[in-house]
Amino acid sequence: MREIIVCTFLTLDGVMQAPGGPDEDAESGFVHGGWQKPVSDDEVGASIADWYERSDAMLLGRKTYEIFASYWPTADPDNPFTHRMNSMHKYVASRTLTSVEWQNSTLLEGDIVDAVRKLKASDGGDINVVGSGGLAQTLMRHGLVDEYRMTIHPVIIGSGKRLFADGAIPAALEPVTVSTAKGGTIVGVYRPNGKPSYDSY
Repeated sequence: MREIIVCTFLTLDGVMQAPGGPDEDAESGFVHGGWQKPVSDDEVGASIADWYERSDAMLLGRKTYEIFASYWPTADPDNPFTHRMNSMHKYVASRTLTSVEWQNSTLLEGDIVDAVRKLKASDGGDINVVGSGGLAQTLMRHGLVDEYRMTIHPVIIGSGKRLFADGAIPAALEPVTVSTAKGGTIVGVYRPNGKPSYDSY
């Protein structure tokens, strides 16, 4: 069975919106776009590259798909990510798109939860959910996330879209690997481990 892996870049206060550039996603007046690069380094980049090499497809929400599809097809071919992003299969979850033009893209039809369950049961390698916060939250609510791969960067933004937004389903996580890069970014891989337990001191 294929696994669904949420791959996310986060600020220390949990914001995932527009890490890649000032104009990436200004929804709701977000003015902090492009916050990731100044607090990233080669170690973080190597970890992210490894996440992509170990999966053979991406699962994207509409907004992330449109951002990626407007950039990667014409991106610098010398960038090692360019070929990988264009060649990977992309599954797109959207209630408004009627077609997807970026190479190796498939628009999922019908109920997204049912569609992802079918994807998990199909042949192939693991599938990365990249960005796509609303989609990730839907998958979390239905117990469809098998692993979280997160970079948590040493910067506080104060506002913006969060991966674990209000209303997230409580869950315990088991750490698989956790390390700190030279610049202070935490690179963590976690797997769901049932419900949280509670106690007192």
